[in-house]
Amino acid sequence: MAARNTVSLLVGLLALLSTWGVAAKVEVSMEDRVEVFKGETTPITCMFTLPEGVSDVIIEWFYVTKRGEKQSLYYQDPSMKVVTKGTQFTDRMSVNGTVASGVIVMTISDVQVDDGVEFICSIRDLVEGTANGRTTLKVFAKPDLPTIEGVKTGFSINEHSLSKIGTCEVKNGFPKPNITWYRNKTPVRPAPGVLEVVPSSILGSNGLFTVKSELNMVVKKEDKDDLFYCEINFFVPAGWGMTETSAINITVYYPSTAVDVWVESPKGIIKEGDSIELHCRGNGNMPSSILTFHHNGEDYTPENNVMVFHNVTRLSNGVYECISMDTDTYEEIKGKTVVFVNYLDAAVVVPEDTVLLDLGGELTATCNALSSLQTETVWMKFGEEVSRGHSLILKNVTFDSAGTYLCLVTVEGMETNGTLNVKVQGPPQIMKSDHTEMEESSETTVNLSCNVRGFPTPSVIWITADGTILKAESEVEREGEVMSVVRIDVTSDITASCKASNALGTDSLTFNIKAIVHTTTVPTTTTTTTGTAKIPAKKIRKEGTGVVIAVVIICILLLAVLGSVLYFLYKKGKICGRSGKQSLTKEKSGKDNIVVEMKNDNTEEAVLLGVNGEKQTPRNQ
Repeated sequence: MAARNTVSLLVGLLALLSTWGVAAKVEVSMEDRVEVFKGETTPITCMFTLPEGVSDVIIEWFYVTKRGEKQSLYYQDPSMKVVTKGTQFTDRMSVNGTVASGVIVMTISDVQVDDGVEFICSIRDLVEGTANGRTTLKVFAKPDLPTIEGVKTGFSINEHSLSKIGTCEVKNGFPKPNITWYRNKTPVRPAPGVLEVVPSSILGSNGLFTVKSELNMVVKKEDKDDLFYCEINFFVPAGWGMTETSAINITVYYPSTAVDVWVESPKGIIKEGDSIELHCRGNGNMPSSILTFHHNGEDYTPENNVMVFHNVTRLSNGVYECISMDTDTYEEIKGKTVVFVNYLDAAVVVPEDTVLLDLGGELTATCNALSSLQTETVWMKFGEEVSRGHSLILKNVTFDSAGTYLCLVTVEGMETNGTLNVKVQGPPQIMKSDHTEMEESSETTVNLSCNVRGFPTPSVIWITADGTILKAESEVEREGEVMSVVRIDVTSDITASCKASNALGTDSLTFNIKAIVHTTTVPTTTTTTTGTAKIPAKKIRKEGTGVVIAVVIICILLLAVLGSVLYFLYKKGKICGRSGKQSLTKEKSGKDNIVVEMKNDNTEEAVLLGVNGEKQTPRNQ
């Protein structure tokens, strides 16, 4: 109690002296702690006040070693400044400031974790004594990014002991970081024998910590979808930091309690000839379980839980079982599905193959195909639909009704067909033509065609009005039909007939062709020894260019020959009923002119004109 009163008295005395403006002794003030990251530069400040009139002081810096010893760092008096050699700070420290300012700052660069010690600033007045200030340096190292490693093997729920789930690790932290395990964003709660966390740490030679944490737990089926990760907390200047690892999940093995079987393909109905793909999957995932397909007393081993059956038929119908068996416990779980294969048999046409009908007759034909589904039937002829439904009804048939009928039965992507060949028998029928009467220029060629239908297939001949049989230029024959073509050179009017016949009758078609003769005017001249005689032009028939030229030449030659013969007979006196030589000339005639005139009339007589233009009678000529 006496000591406490003494201290109180001294404090009061100092306060009184302060009010008088006189410092009783040296005073030093410093921060309690300075915080800095490893590797940074930090100042440590020492502020002091001196008694009035005091200017000469001794300034010293010390630090406290790990063993608790006080070690000198720096000494300064009015005459010198000395940095203590051989300390861990000697090469990384500097001191600045003046006594007059009352502030002395020691700066340490590249701070290391070992630098986290207590520093002492000592101000000594030779008269009033010594005052000390203390600051603790706190050094922090931010750790590396953490890692997490899960156990690669799976966990069976049949194991009831603790299993290692994973390990989290964080390196190079200071002070020592803390690791917390999370499951689905919730911190795990350790429970002995159920969930346990085992931490460990190592202080490295660099003064930094490596911390590990191992999670162990009894695995249940409910854990199969859980996500596990770690959160790392560490100190930093004026606070703390946090980082997280990535998340891991675990593989939990558990037996199946149900098996699902389904047809993966084809989608929709199954048809004969298809390949079906069956899938099987249990709701468990035990490695020791195996799957087997069973159908009609036979077992099949699937590949990757898939079984393919190729080219199925209606015999493939039935129940398909998939059996999941645990080879450890030999427990079996079964699933099943029903497969139905649809079919379409070959079409059956009644009557079969070929049917022979009379002209005007009737026919009812049917087409059916056995199927597991409702079918649709269409009758086709020459690619066009002629009837719909299972029955084909033909009434009052004609030759147009003949031909091949296709029965097409379809259902859900399946189809089949049958054929019926219909023949219609009857006497020949020649297709009538609008061009049986025609006019053609002479010396031209025309093609006459005759299209005949009938069954048995008719034979065709061409014949003219005078009984001449013509050879066909071409003849195309199909069952029940003949197309015959004849080529005729038109030189005059002609009548040609197409005659068709078979065992049931005949038919004919007559073509009448009238030849058209064109006329033209041809100038003609002839030359005699006495000169050139002009012969009046005569109209002749034009029967083609070549014929006209030939006629002209022949006429000229005939006229020349006739004139020569007459002249010869005249000279010999063999003409005009006279004997001896008689002159046909008149006096003072300078020329013997012979003019021949051809007249286009019924008699077509030729008149020989005299040398003086006198007309001679035919007898005299």
